[in-house]
Amino acid sequence: MQPGVGLKPAVLALAVVFAVAAGFTDWRSRRIPNWLTVPGLLVGIAVNAATGGVGGLKTSLLGAGLGLLVLLPFVIVRSLGAGDWKLAGALGAFVGPGVLVDLLMVSVFVAGIMALGLVIYKRRFKETLRNIGQLLASLLTFRMPGPEVSLDNPQSLKIPYGVALALTTLLFGIGKLWGRS
Repeated sequence: MQPGVGLKPAVLALAVVFAVAAGFTDWRSRRIPNWLTVPGLLVGIAVNAATGGVGGLKTSLLGAGLGLLVLLPFVIVRSLGAGDWKLAGALGAFVGPGVLVDLLMVSVFVAGIMALGLVIYKRRFKETLRNIGQLLASLLTFRMPGPEVSLDNPQSLKIPYGVALALTTLLFGIGKLWGRS
């Protein structure tokens, strides 16, 4: 089955509204609060169970679990915020694992474009290359990266990943409505 084929338009519309609200919040405050993500997760599960029965419930739980599992390592090494992580889990509860994988993959590219724009705008290309090298070295040696490449560093450039994920979800929803995805 193709990703998103069993996804009902009303459920997708709710997912888009939820993602846009989270993206807007992330853009304005650089946070995605629990009062948004936790109800989003519960609504995603409930609406899928109501519209798809046990199969919908299973798809919703698998999507939420996948979103939380896949992004957890990035939260642990402090390269992704916990709000972004919970957003991915809640979106997974709405769209299921198949669509979520597509959304996460495309959102990485969207975030990359956003990051490149910010690096160029701030003229921090050399520093960014050095930090990428440190991140790759830490992955290859199975060690935590230094504090200079962490979200905790006030000097680091930060991309609101929730905005990238929200934009990706919005574009996916528009594409589905126009029958292009």
